Amino acid sequence: MMNFLRPATYFFAISAILTIVSVVLFITPGPAFSIEFTGGTRMDIRVLDETKTKADVQSAFSSFEAAELSPIVNSGEDRRFIVRMRGIDNEQHTALLAHLSGTLGAVEEQQFTTIGPTVGDTLKVRAIYALIVASLGIILYIAFVFRKIPRKYSPWKFGVTAVATLLHDIMITVGIMTIVSWYTSFEIDTLFVTALLTILGYSVNDTIIVFDRIRDNLADDMHRQSFAELSNAAVNQTWKRSFYTSFSTLIMLFALFFMGSSSIMWFVLTLIIGISLGTYSSIFVAMPLLVLWSKRSK
Repeated sequence: MMNFLRPATYFFAISAILTIVSVVLFITPGPAFSIEFTGGTRMDIRVLDETKTKADVQSAFSSFEAAELSPIVNSGEDRRFIVRMRGIDNEQHTALLAHLSGTLGAVEEQQFTTIGPTVGDTLKVRAIYALIVASLGIILYIAFVFRKIPRKYSPWKFGVTAVATLLHDIMITVGIMTIVSWYTSFEIDTLFVTALLTILGYSVNDTIIVFDRIRDNLADDMHRQSFAELSNAAVNQTWKRSFYTSFSTLIMLFALFFMGSSSIMWFVLTLIIGISLGTYSSIFVAMPLLVLWSKRSK
């Protein structure tokens, strides 16, 4: 039987460092937010002239005199450029397209979206509320399901430990995608929040599988083993199931990432990172953390 508690100290250190670094990166310098959260205008354009570069596109938008745009330009595939800037109205939009055609040559506009700052602030608050409500719901659900375990083991510890593990998965995922946003066209938007909520549900499934086995071991314990021994046995009994389930899911996600539509590419990448972290944390973070908390509370 493998002892998953032995390397726990090392994994705790790695997870703590990655989580702290992710929080710092999210705060400063921070990720690239979509206009859904910041407000403003987003234009997706395709420049047909192959000699034009990202710098040329940046210069063309900056030289538009009808409005102070403060453009941020990201380059994509097939001469496509994604530009985020201050909000403009329809009249300025028409004038901007004429200006771009005169500066860059033939330009195809593939998408134009404008969102006011009030809407962006509302979406940001609702996204935070969604994550908080989901986390509290998970704590209450697990505490209710585990209410019949022996009295000396609080069901609330199972719930709080599960959510702490989920927050670990979420924060590291956000940290990685923050770095991705610096070098690619990825922006944090509502689809990214949807991916985070999906990760919450998937990761808690892995953790509950382990915790449920711990509960069964507590009920069936005939040899008066310690909580640490029963918990380690639970991971040995379930890790293959978690690994095989996650691996089969990742095969499908990698297929979507490399062969699917570019519109869901970042959503899929977020799921790949989050599901991988969820499998790791359910084995090397959640169970050791629960055992450590139970020891210290005695």
